[in-house]
Amino acid sequence: MSAHPAAPAVESSGADLVVVLNCGSSSIKFAVYDGGVDPLPRRALWNGKVQGIGGPSPDFGESGVEPFAIELDGGTPYRSALALIRDRILARLAGRRVGAVAHRVVHGGSKYFEPVRVDAGVLEDLRSFIPLAPLHQPFALEAIAILLREYPRLPQVACFDTGFHHTIPKVEQILPLPYDAWERGVRRYGFHGLSYAYMATALPERHGDAARGRTIVAHLGSGASLCAMQDLESVATTMGFSALDGLMMGTRTGALDPGAVIYMMEIEKLGLEEVGRMLYHRSGLLGVSGISPEPRVIVRHEGDEGEAGERARIALALYVRRIVREIGAMAAVLGGLDMLVFTAGVGEHNAFIRERVCRDLTFLGVALDDAANEAHAATISAPDSRVRVAVEPTNEEWIAARQALECLS
Repeated sequence: MSAHPAAPAVESSGADLVVVLNCGSSSIKFAVYDGGVDPLPRRALWNGKVQGIGGPSPDFGESGVEPFAIELDGGTPYRSALALIRDRILARLAGRRVGAVAHRVVHGGSKYFEPVRVDAGVLEDLRSFIPLAPLHQPFALEAIAILLREYPRLPQVACFDTGFHHTIPKVEQILPLPYDAWERGVRRYGFHGLSYAYMATALPERHGDAARGRTIVAHLGSGASLCAMQDLESVATTMGFSALDGLMMGTRTGALDPGAVIYMMEIEKLGLEEVGRMLYHRSGLLGVSGISPEPRVIVRHEGDEGEAGERARIALALYVRRIVREIGAMAAVLGGLDMLVFTAGVGEHNAFIRERVCRDLTFLGVALDDAANEAHAATISAPDSRVRVAVEPTNEEWIAARQALECLS
């Protein structure tokens, strides 16, 4: 550790700390919160990320320290990344204690909706849901398993991205399959629940009772979904049984005619594993554009001549079209629209995506304030807009930390 830059000291109440881990396939985000302050501060004491796990040039960055290159064990890079995070946290404890670790777990299946303390039995249950969220579930569970072995007395709490959508009615949950599929747990679950749970807290604080009306939140990141809220509860969402459904995403298809998949398997002889890679990793913005999964990169090529420019233009047009189409569907479920909220990486930082979406929603009474939109203001709708349009940064880590403390209290 001596070759790595030292982390600056942080102030704390001296009480137990809560560590939040958000584990993906190639990155691990972490945040540390002071569990001794009530209410729990929304700003972490410090946070950071290991990225590029499994790749040729991983790096580590945390608050107060410039990202720096790291070396991970080639045989067990994920375990090595977790060990690095553990060592960095231990180096900054200054005599304090980690009282709990909260994990963002994407899928709780039909059994888990509320945060739960994880033991060996719960871990085994959660492993059975790996096929429902193969991009995230196995990595969160690997981190939990490692900590269970190394620190068996350390409380670990699983916080579920599916939990917030437990309020959607059965007519939204059930899929048009034979009824015994419902009885086996094949249903619409919905995801990004920690983000939407934060919106349910932050929006009324900023916008008052207006947020309690007919609200659609657009969580637009590398994964993307919409949530229709009424009185701050989920009543409909675009992601379904898996995180493949709904909006077009960075590398995922979103809603897709299953007949196209059957065709590719039957006629083009694609195997199940190859189809899975295509749907999760090679589709969406990346697949259509051939350039990038990120709109801010693709937009630079819209003016290019030839096929490259055409693919860039159609990729962004399709991305926006799918968002607009699904907002229309959510508005129909709500019986109208009072507030539209953009959040997550693309939603918070890409003004041109917000502008294009709102331009196509004028039929709902959406009118944008262009200057406010370019400035990423909290409210970006024009004064005469019938729909309030907002930009609200999400804070999934804080929600996970708060849920862990509530679960263990």
